[in-house]
Amino acid sequence: MPHYKLIYFNIRGRAEIIRYLLAYLNIQYEDHRISLDDWSAVKKTVPFGKIPILEVDGVPLHQSLAIGRLLARKAGLAGKTEMEECHVDAIIDTLDDFMSRFPWAEKNQDIRDEVFNELLTNDAPGLLQDLDLYLGKKDWFVGDSVTWADFYWDICSTTLLVLKHDLLEKHPKLVALQKKVQSIPVIADWIKQRPETRL
Repeated sequence: MPHYKLIYFNIRGRAEIIRYLLAYLNIQYEDHRISLDDWSAVKKTVPFGKIPILEVDGVPLHQSLAIGRLLARKAGLAGKTEMEECHVDAIIDTLDDFMSRFPWAEKNQDIRDEVFNELLTNDAPGLLQDLDLYLGKKDWFVGDSVTWADFYWDICSTTLLVLKHDLLEKHPKLVALQKKVQSIPVIADWIKQRPETRL
């Protein structure tokens, strides 16, 4: 059995999709959470100076969504056909494009607040409407069973709701999807035991 070590900050952030997939696969791993104070030293030791990193028997893998794709295929959550896999990736990329627009590392609070407010007030409603239409009357975003696109929706929407509590009021189907993911037993267990962090 390979040894897995996940390196990231003590937040959900970009590592949470990896944690969901490892939980789903029932893979034991070392959840190595570093402090911001340690980041400058760690940064010099990881590929491209970015985290999360998933080490598999000491071999570092980088880029959260690349790692996600690897684990999702292993878990049977990537889509049942090539076409489904493309649709799954498209939903994930759409969500990631939006989440990447937030200036998470911006130190100027006024700039942060302004951009966050702009995205949540003016841009998020269109994205949510599109996701709602895409989901339609289906139980899951793609195909007839859960995929990691549904996982990623739960993770992203959890963060968005921290930033704007009423964001999903007009989207009960998206809320229902979030709850379905959170009720998958291994995901529910992980949510109960994970460290409590704001993001």
